[in-house]
Amino acid sequence: MKSFVTLTALLLTSWTMACDFHGKTGITIENDLWIGANDKSAAGITLDEFNKAIDDVTALYGEVVVNEGSNLKVVRNWNDGTVNAFARRTATDYEVHMFGGLARHETITADGFALVVCHELGHHLGGAPRKLDMWTGNLRWAANEGQADYWGTSKCFRKLLEKRADSVEVVSKMEVEEEVRATCEASFPASTEDAAICVRSTYAGRSLASLFHALRNLSEPLSFETKDPSVVKSTYHGHPLPQCRLDTYFSAATCTVNSSVDTDANDPNIGTCSRHHGETEGVRPLCWYQPSEFEI
Repeated sequence: MKSFVTLTALLLTSWTMACDFHGKTGITIENDLWIGANDKSAAGITLDEFNKAIDDVTALYGEVVVNEGSNLKVVRNWNDGTVNAFARRTATDYEVHMFGGLARHETITADGFALVVCHELGHHLGGAPRKLDMWTGNLRWAANEGQADYWGTSKCFRKLLEKRADSVEVVSKMEVEEEVRATCEASFPASTEDAAICVRSTYAGRSLASLFHALRNLSEPLSFETKDPSVVKSTYHGHPLPQCRLDTYFSAATCTVNSSVDTDANDPNIGTCSRHHGETEGVRPLCWYQPSEFEI
C-alpha cells in the first residue's frame, strides 16, 4: 500500500508542476548557482524592479486567470538565491514562482526579468504546443518551453509594453544592432511605437538568452544574424539551446498578430504567426518546433 501511495504522489506531482518544486529545472537548466540577497557581487535588478514586473504582469492577467476558473498566485522569493523560476498548478491556483537569485544575475535587465514572469505565465496561458507527460504520453496543461518563450514575448510582454507606452523613449537610449532595428522597422513600418516594442522585446530576450548561455558555459557567442541552423524531427519540449531561444524571442517580437488575439490550447496555428497561414516572418524556429506535426 505504501509503495502505491508513493507512486500515486509522484504521478500527481508530475501532472501538477511544470517543473520541480525547487525551481532547479524551471525556465533554465538545472543549476546550483546561488546569488543571495546580501551578495556584494550581485548585479541584475533591484527589489523595486522585481516587484514592479510582477505587479504589472499580474494586473494584466489576473482577471484572465479568474475567467479560467482559477487564481493567479505569484510567489515572490526575493531573498532566495536560486537562479531560476517555475510555474505550478494546484486545485485553486495558477502559480508562478520567482526567485531573487535570478533577478540578481548580471545578465538580467528589468525588461528581461519581466519577460521571465511572462514566460512562466506562458506555461499556464501560452497554449499549444504543450508538454508531454512522461508517464502517460498525454499532453499536460503546460505550454512547453519554446512556446512559453514565444507567447511570453509576442503576447504578454508586448501587451505590458503597449500599456506602458514608453518604448520609443526607452529604445532611443539603447544601443541597438542594425539587424534588430531594420527587422523590427520592416515588420512594423506603420508604427514607431510597435517597432520600438519589437526592439525592446528582442533585447529582453537577449537578456535571458545571455543567462542561459552563461549557465551552460558556452563559448560560441549569441548572434542576431547567425541563427541556429538545426531542424528538429519532432517538436522539442525541453530547454532549447540559448541561440535557438534567442531566435525564438527575436521571431516572436516580429510577429504582427495582435497581442489581444488569444492562442489555443490545442491548435498552435491560432493567434500566432504560422507557416500554415503562409507566413515566413514571426514564426516559431525549426530548431525546436516541427510544424509538420501541427500545420497541416
